[in-house]
Amino acid sequence: MFVAWELRAPEPVLPMRFFRSGAFSAGNTAGFLLYAATFGAAFFFAQFLQTTLHCGPLGAGIRLAPWTAAVFVVSWFAGAVVNRIGERPLIVGGTVLQAVGYGWIALIASPDLDYPAMIAPLLVAGCGVSLAMPAAQNSVIGAVPRSAVGAAAGVFNTFRRLGGAFGIAILAAVFAGSGSYASPQAFNDGFAPAVWVAVSLSLAAAIAGLWTPGRRSPEAPMPSPLQQPALRAEGQKANP
Repeated sequence: MFVAWELRAPEPVLPMRFFRSGAFSAGNTAGFLLYAATFGAAFFFAQFLQTTLHCGPLGAGIRLAPWTAAVFVVSWFAGAVVNRIGERPLIVGGTVLQAVGYGWIALIASPDLDYPAMIAPLLVAGCGVSLAMPAAQNSVIGAVPRSAVGAAAGVFNTFRRLGGAFGIAILAAVFAGSGSYASPQAFNDGFAPAVWVAVSLSLAAAIAGLWTPGRRSPEAPMPSPLQQPALRAEGQKANP
């Protein structure tokens, strides 16, 4: 209904022509898949630490800190360089790193796992999502004229939330097919396959990231096809 209404509206809140931009569509797709993998993994990592490794809720949160702490350092770096090197290398590289970290955890997961073995893969996954997250958003916002930045940000956040719900749902469905909460081993039997789904979602996000902008030239970037009509209109007003 929303799409049909926006296609007919004389002044749509979200012009559907935005989706003709590869940067806009690919950035939203990569963001959807990135957050699907991240939210789904977070949902099960906390439970794995409590159900299989017998940590308390606070202890589980503290042990996930290597994963989340990377955001404070790596995302700052990604935001600082994204306009120089483009979104593509950060999204592709970041989501591949995330897939490596998740796959590493899926391979070593067992009821007798010592927590220190999880620190390195959590750091790898955390660095990956911290690289890809700001780049995906930058791809979406940079594809529209300044007057539409608010709408573009709203679309990205909507896809992010939908991705999170989708990721938790699909990982939970996979977990239910082969695992349960009956024992640490039963949980682990479903945990590993669920995490492999998060790996697949991360790799799918990397593929979507291939269609986002690459390295930029040192000169000021040319306006995108979506920005050119707005710029021409501004020029006509300035020079009647």
